[in-house]
Amino acid sequence: MAYRVVLRAQQKHPVRFILPLLLLVTLLVAVWAESRDYYNLLGVSREATTREIRQAFKKLALTMHPDKNPGDHTAHEKFLQVNRAYEVLKDEDLRKKYDKYGEKGLDEQQGGRYESWSFYRYDFGIYDDDLEIITLDSGDFEAAVNSGEIWFINFYFPRCSHCHQLAPTWREFAKEMDGVIRIGAVNCGDNNHLCRRKGINSYPSLYIYRAGQKPEKFNGERSKDNLVRFSMQFITTTVMQLWQDCLEPRTRQKLAGMLDGLVKVGWMDCTTQEQLCASFQVTSGATALFPPGSSLDQQGSVLWLNTLDSKEIYSQVINHLPDLELLTSDSFQRKLAHHRWLVSFTFGDRGTASNEYKKLQAFLRNDHIQVGRVDCIADSELCQSLYIHKPCVAVFKGLGIHDFEIHHGKDVLYNIVGFARDSVRAHVTTLRPDNFPSDRKEPWLVDFFAPWCPPCRALLPELRKASIQLAGQMKFGTLDCTIHHNLCSMYNIQAYPTTVIFNGSSVHEYEGQHSADGILEFIQDLVNPSVVVLDPSSFAERVKGRAEGQIWAVDFYAPWCGPCQALMPEWRRMARMLSGQILVGSVDCQRFQTFCQSQGVRAYPEVRLYPSNARQPDRFMSYNGWHRDAHSLRTWALSSLPRASVDLTPESFRSLVLSGQDHWVVDFYAPWCGPCQHFAPEFEVLARIVKGEIRAGKVDCQAHYQTCQSAGITAYPTVRFYPYLGRRRYEHSGEPINSRDANVIADTIRQRLQLLLPQLHSKPKVNVCLCQIQTQTVCRRKKNLTCVSFCTGRALMVSGLCQRKDQQYMGQGGDRSGLDWSSVMISQQTLLYKNTAVTQTDRQTDTDCYLLC
Repeated sequence: MAYRVVLRAQQKHPVRFILPLLLLVTLLVAVWAESRDYYNLLGVSREATTREIRQAFKKLALTMHPDKNPGDHTAHEKFLQVNRAYEVLKDEDLRKKYDKYGEKGLDEQQGGRYESWSFYRYDFGIYDDDLEIITLDSGDFEAAVNSGEIWFINFYFPRCSHCHQLAPTWREFAKEMDGVIRIGAVNCGDNNHLCRRKGINSYPSLYIYRAGQKPEKFNGERSKDNLVRFSMQFITTTVMQLWQDCLEPRTRQKLAGMLDGLVKVGWMDCTTQEQLCASFQVTSGATALFPPGSSLDQQGSVLWLNTLDSKEIYSQVINHLPDLELLTSDSFQRKLAHHRWLVSFTFGDRGTASNEYKKLQAFLRNDHIQVGRVDCIADSELCQSLYIHKPCVAVFKGLGIHDFEIHHGKDVLYNIVGFARDSVRAHVTTLRPDNFPSDRKEPWLVDFFAPWCPPCRALLPELRKASIQLAGQMKFGTLDCTIHHNLCSMYNIQAYPTTVIFNGSSVHEYEGQHSADGILEFIQDLVNPSVVVLDPSSFAERVKGRAEGQIWAVDFYAPWCGPCQALMPEWRRMARMLSGQILVGSVDCQRFQTFCQSQGVRAYPEVRLYPSNARQPDRFMSYNGWHRDAHSLRTWALSSLPRASVDLTPESFRSLVLSGQDHWVVDFYAPWCGPCQHFAPEFEVLARIVKGEIRAGKVDCQAHYQTCQSAGITAYPTVRFYPYLGRRRYEHSGEPINSRDANVIADTIRQRLQLLLPQLHSKPKVNVCLCQIQTQTVCRRKKNLTCVSFCTGRALMVSGLCQRKDQQYMGQGGDRSGLDWSSVMISQQTLLYKNTAVTQTDRQTDTDCYLLC
């Protein structure tokens, strides 16, 4: 069960025992807190990356696992603590809650189980120790695949045997292609939401990603040569024929890809271009770099490369390329005033990264972002004025030198490129004391963060997305609390990240998920609150005095309570999800302590549901679930609603859905199916939304297998729409609805009914049946019809293809008596029967048949 703050009556103790007892308890709590600190348990720093946390946990798992310590009766409890620490710190949202509230901000359910020792030894973190393979997660996947580099990504699952069989080949392939393309891996066990979003439904799945293009799946035999051959076809850089060397064609193509946008790669066949090779004084295979303006006449202007290895050639060429443009105090303001720049700020030794930065010019050329560098030792005053005290990369957005954003992600090329492209489109600025919105004339969202904090770094790209959505409505800024300690202390910032919205005199702290959608929902909730703030008077009037049919969900909380603070954003989110279904309120029990005690509230948060029975106003149900997320709370609340859908049997399905005169939406489900159980309350919401327009029913496919099989149901849950179209009965299979969102389904059905409106509100004068006639047709003019035909006996055969004036559908041969039949033009064999009862009885006399030609 989730943590709650429980209030208990104090007991009297002799005064002489209070101080020693207090000291003892304090020491025990301090020792326990130190031993239980999740970072200490794993032996990692608070700024550790997800990969470092995973590596540290794996080392501990292999030594501390109970399977390896059968004689230690405490091994199980010790390993549970380590496993719990890993489960929390690997998850960005849980890690943020832990950093801010400690263990009390988390759900107790997690961490109660762990895998076998062999899982951690053989299945866990397959590629964590491979330098050539970059393990991607939800936080950096999009930045990677949209960076402009080619990525070949292996989506795998830890328990998949084929994934483990591929691993050695994938490692060899990664070493072969290192530097040519990026090789990545995604663990779908840890990133199941990402994999589902990308349509991954089998393992391993290998995809090539190129920015702005559809991913290409590899479907061949998973050998190294096949993988190389497949990936090389996406390196489209042209190799011009110049000279012959000993580089293999594939090596030349690799080199062209590695130097794409920086250097043109060519080759010359000296067996056919003998004179040209002689002019270059080339007598054997050789590789040379010709910088701009170089000539054989100029001594030393051509760089001869004495290697045939593509990586060594690449390294020598990159070293020889000109450096980034140097910006100084004199040129900085002038050049950045009206142009977008990515600037590398350096302090002395620049390391190997500076050579890789030379490729930035090629990657960002089409984005109209120029690339330069500033030497902060030579121009210390410039860097100090921008509060830059260590090497970093910043994007200036073309609005002057004070509107910029510093990059706090991984110091790798693909991450910097993605940051630059996002930053110039976004409206996030790096704040300092001189531009901090202290007067707050306009609404501002300010993110107080620390660069070493992984949840902080994960939030930054989401802020950029949100700033684009709210352009012109709200300004966004970030403040580095490791630099601006005093400013952060002034606003009582005690945990990172802390996101605050300043709107005039109002200050609101954001406690929701680290996503752009969550931020947008929170801001929308500030404008139109979804939770009713209740006091004793309004509680008595609105909750206790609720009308028949009204349901209230109420959160009794205390502002100082950590679990209450963690619940609040989920409570607001749940309220938005329940809008129009259940009323949602909250009571501040710190402010109204006596009232909460009178209601029997003894722990915080206390979540209660007051059902629709107005004759029992004091009756309520308390929430005792494990999880306090919006979806779990919503499912619990909706379970109290009276059902708006009906259960369908095979008989009622045939009589009401297939033969009745109502529109139906039907949920085909199985009782054992988890997604079906999750969808059940959503379907009830749908039933209420469309009540009065469309009837809603459910078919239990475990109990009524034949009905579901006849309807073509192959997966659960499946939603189908059965519109009523007058006399015509709809197909047994209905129309598929590919959504599990009640509002989306309702909109889809209503749009479909709009298209069917002409049929629903106008009765056609005639029905149409296409009848195959075995006779000769004689056409002639008659009134407003084009032709007339005379049919002889035994000429009529019902083909089974029937059509109304505006809707084609399949029918079965049989008795059609009592219907008026006419026809539409299909062929000369299609006859118009006017005022004729159609049966399969042989015709013995001629029938007047009108043919519409």
